[in-house]
Amino acid sequence: MSVNPNEKPEPGGEEPKAGETAKSPGTRETPAELPAAVPVPASAEGGESAPEGAVSPPEPPGGAGGGPDGRRRLADALWPPRVTRAQLVVALLLACLGFGLAIQVSSTSEGSALRGARQEDLVRILDELDDRTQRLEDEKARLEKQRSELESSSDQAEEARRQTQEKERQLGILAGTVAAEGPGITLTVTDPVGAVESDMLLDVIQELRAAGAEAIQVDGVRVVANTYFTGGGEDMRIDGTQVTAPYVFKVIGKPEDLEPALNIPGGVVQTLEKEQATATVERSAKIVVDALRPAKRPDYARSSSP
Repeated sequence: MSVNPNEKPEPGGEEPKAGETAKSPGTRETPAELPAAVPVPASAEGGESAPEGAVSPPEPPGGAGGGPDGRRRLADALWPPRVTRAQLVVALLLACLGFGLAIQVSSTSEGSALRGARQEDLVRILDELDDRTQRLEDEKARLEKQRSELESSSDQAEEARRQTQEKERQLGILAGTVAAEGPGITLTVTDPVGAVESDMLLDVIQELRAAGAEAIQVDGVRVVANTYFTGGGEDMRIDGTQVTAPYVFKVIGKPEDLEPALNIPGGVVQTLEKEQATATVERSAKIVVDALRPAKRPDYARSSSP
């Protein structure tokens, strides 16, 4: 049967291709009849491209580099933090080490003032500390002796009366109501330019008291616990009484303690010298402090002892 090449096929019918069988118009292809797509990898040796119709493997969601997934895994590994027992122990040890270093730095800064002092200054300061310790030990021994005398005395009432009178005399010296004498020093402060102020003389009194002074008199004015200094130069006053230079301090105490206390580096003597004033110290075996203050009866306070 001859076929005209210019003749068009009838609608609904197609000319079967080579290698295919003709199908009736009413039949359908089922999925089972379709050939399965098998991914064919490219040849490793020849580098040939995969044949047409081959399915390539799926790419990762984050792209070729996988950057977002890597960052997400890193963030998940860091947060929330997972603290182990070893990390807690290390943190505790570091905290203890830092606390110890802070204490060491603090103690070093406190002792920096003495670190730069000269050797003779350090020896002098150490001697003053030893002297103060010795004075406290002597006071302790004296009080213990008084207690033992009271306990062992056959006439305890008479012994108590004697100790009371002795205590009254000591308090009278401190209050300035009785005269006193004993070893000590005489300090003379000259002020040719009138630069000495009241606070400088007060520093002298404080330094003498710290060194163990028991009785002090300045230009005929007895210095007691409530003594105050005002003015300066030509109008220097002690407890309201005007005094003039040179200022003469009569001090009863141990001369070996009083004189070094005034001459320590940066002490009152050097301070006065910076103001063009001079201070001279003279030791004496007998100093008389005879300036007295009137005994004041308290207005409200009364003894609570029977």
